[in-house]
Amino acid sequence: MRVPRSRGAFSGVLLVLLGVWGALLPFVGPYAHFGFHPDETWIYGTDRLELSIAPGAATALGGLVALAGTHRVVASVGGWLAALGGAWFVIGTQVAVLWDVNGIGDPLGATRGRHLAEQLSGFSALGVVIVFLAAVALGRFAVVGVRETTAEAPETPSTFKDETAITQPLRRSYGRYARQPQPDDGGDRRVAPDEPGV
Repeated sequence: MRVPRSRGAFSGVLLVLLGVWGALLPFVGPYAHFGFHPDETWIYGTDRLELSIAPGAATALGGLVALAGTHRVVASVGGWLAALGGAWFVIGTQVAVLWDVNGIGDPLGATRGRHLAEQLSGFSALGVVIVFLAAVALGRFAVVGVRETTAEAPETPSTFKDETAITQPLRRSYGRYARQPQPDDGGDRRVAPDEPGV
């Protein structure tokens, strides 16, 4: 069940960065006029907590667990936590309407392309990328590498290393078709019978 720490390093780092991005975008986006209304920095509300901070924190925490985990089950739990955070980025704005959460605000951009970029980078596309990276991490934790099996496998004695196994004489075979031992007179024995003219 042990897993090398490098197994989830790449996915874990990316998940942490994406989780921080998703959690902080509504708060720091207005610095570059990229984000959601109101156009003021560090405005806190329950909507932002439920739709941005919570899934971003879950993604970042899952990425840290996948990054630092050396046990296969613990690292997989981190991958699942990040996947749930990414899924909430995708569907959270639609599901949260059930308990009267209207959203974190309209996009700040003045054009449709800017609106689309803000929605994708803050929710839909961000969540899809997070789910993809979490799935990659889970797949890597589910596979047992060749190095792990060779490192954990006990050393078995090889017959080729045992000199006695190589130099042992052949056993005499018994049965109807067994060859009878021939006396060795030290001379040259012919394979074919003597025939005139050969």
